[in-house]
Amino acid sequence: MKTIQLKDKKFKINIPSEEILKQVDRVAKKIDKDFKGKTPLFVVVLNGAFMFASDLIKSISIDCEISFVKLSSYHGTQSTEKVKEIIGLNQDIKGRDIIVVEDIVDTGITMENLLADLNTMKPNSISIATLLFKPKSFRKDYKVHYVGFEIPNDFIVGYGLDYNQLGRNLSDIYIITD
Repeated sequence: MKTIQLKDKKFKINIPSEEILKQVDRVAKKIDKDFKGKTPLFVVVLNGAFMFASDLIKSISIDCEISFVKLSSYHGTQSTEKVKEIIGLNQDIKGRDIIVVEDIVDTGITMENLLADLNTMKPNSISIATLLFKPKSFRKDYKVHYVGFEIPNDFIVGYGLDYNQLGRNLSDIYIITD
C-alpha cells in the first residue's frame, strides 16, 4: 500500500481517488434531484472543502451559485473546539436555498457555529453536503444531508484535508499510521 510522510507523521492510502470521484458523483446526482427547479447557493467551507467543492460543482447539472467562507477549528491533528471565522459570507442569503459544502464533519462544532450564523440571515433552507462524516465523533443535533463516506475516528489527509497545511494537494485520502 502506498505510504507518504508529512513532517513527523506517516500515512497510508485509505480511499483512492477513483472511489472518491464515484461518491462525489453520487452526492451530486442526489442534490440535482432534490433541488430540481431551484437555484441553490453552495457555501463552501475553506480551506479543506475546495477539492470536494470543485468536483461536486462540476458534477451538478442544475443552475447554482457558489460562495466561500473560511473557518478554522484545528491545530495539528486535534480540534481546538473553538471556531474562528476568518473570511465571512458577504452576500444576502435571505430566502435562498443554501447547501453548505464541507470536507469533513467530525465533532460537529464548526458546522454548528456556521449554521447558527447562517440562520440569522434567514435563508429558505440549509442543507449540508460533506465528503466525509465521522458518526462516532459527532456530538451535535443537526442533520447532515449528503455524505460521501462515513469513516472511523482516524486522522486523515489528502483531497483538501491537511496535516499542518501539508497534503491538501493529494488526490487520494490517506490515514495516519503513527
